[in-house]
Amino acid sequence: MKLQDVRISAVVDPAEHWDLSKFYYRGEAGRLPVCNEIEKHYRQTEANFKCYQQEDYRELFASHGSEVDAVLCATPDHMHAHATLAAIRAGKHVYCEKPLTHNIAEARLVSRVAADAGVATQLGNQGHSKDTIRETVEMIRGGAIGDVTEVHAWVPATRWNKMLTQPPSVAQPVPMGLNWDLWCGVRNPPGFHEAYAPVAWRDFWTFGCGAMGDFGCHDLDSAVWALDLGLPTRIEMRAAGTSDPNLAPFGEIGYFDFPARQQRGAVRLNWYSGGLLPPTPDALPRSVSLPRRGVLFVGSKGIMLCGGAGGQAVIYSEEHGETWQPPEQTLKRSTGHHRDWIDAIKGGPPASSEFSYGAKLTEITLLGLVAMRTGKVIQWDAVNMKALNCPQAEQIIQGQYRDGWRLDQ
Repeated sequence: MKLQDVRISAVVDPAEHWDLSKFYYRGEAGRLPVCNEIEKHYRQTEANFKCYQQEDYRELFASHGSEVDAVLCATPDHMHAHATLAAIRAGKHVYCEKPLTHNIAEARLVSRVAADAGVATQLGNQGHSKDTIRETVEMIRGGAIGDVTEVHAWVPATRWNKMLTQPPSVAQPVPMGLNWDLWCGVRNPPGFHEAYAPVAWRDFWTFGCGAMGDFGCHDLDSAVWALDLGLPTRIEMRAAGTSDPNLAPFGEIGYFDFPARQQRGAVRLNWYSGGLLPPTPDALPRSVSLPRRGVLFVGSKGIMLCGGAGGQAVIYSEEHGETWQPPEQTLKRSTGHHRDWIDAIKGGPPASSEFSYGAKLTEITLLGLVAMRTGKVIQWDAVNMKALNCPQAEQIIQGQYRDGWRLDQ
């Protein structure tokens, strides 16, 4: 609504109303309160403005498709691919929240279909558009801390349903105004329970991808971008604490090994969630503590400590002490994560986190979950999209769909 050359014309949601007062979002969600906010905004200049409401995006494209140029997809993870593909195949430009998809096969499919369609896309990893992440990339590529051999990224995020030991076994009444069958979409619907929705669906592999899926595309971004990491060949991830196999754990520790390339050596990317932290490096002054969320680059000439999601970087090295010098600017600065997408729609350059890049970030993130859910150290054949040593991973890589909701390959 802040962009003057954009008009939000429709809201699609299988829920009329969600009360989010118990969650950190606070406030309300669902198509009724959201449409009310949108209409209130635009009626300041257009008295009779009306926001179209629909519970099913397929019906929106069928009945009002010609009135829609672009779609912002912010469904739960399990519906990202289905909704995004429907929009692209209807000729719409798409911004999709992270992770781009719920499984690796979906990520590759969405990326390919978007490229073939020539639509403007953007992944919802908003930190990618900060000036500070661009400065981090420029400093790493400029050799500010020498050759980087390892990176650590960590977030405090944990499970929403902290007391749950297994998925709900007893259903609750479906809230008034919620089309639960439609909300479940590609999945066979379990009985409704407030442990699933709103918000807490990330705890269940059926619908979400846990803390890794929530934050991986944010906090692995700077390393993937700065070091041009490509895809890992070896992935290991372990759950912190015991957990039901259908539930995300309370925390994770993961290791992603990327082979050497012409311009750099091999790199290990380490991931932590649930309040777990990496070892404090000797180069970090005793007066400095690791933040609750951050990214740490370890190089041959020092270390670089960054805030999460592309936050401010500070260099610590014996040569320069605690220093931070703005590097030579080599990357174009962003005018805003949504603004860049809108400009791309209107004929400007592609947004910097368009789906070919977003799909790679998502695949790295989801590989961690493949390793954790199978309990195996994954040897990844990226060319053939196969876990060479783990045939049981195939079901997680490809996903499962109920009849009537399968993705058209």
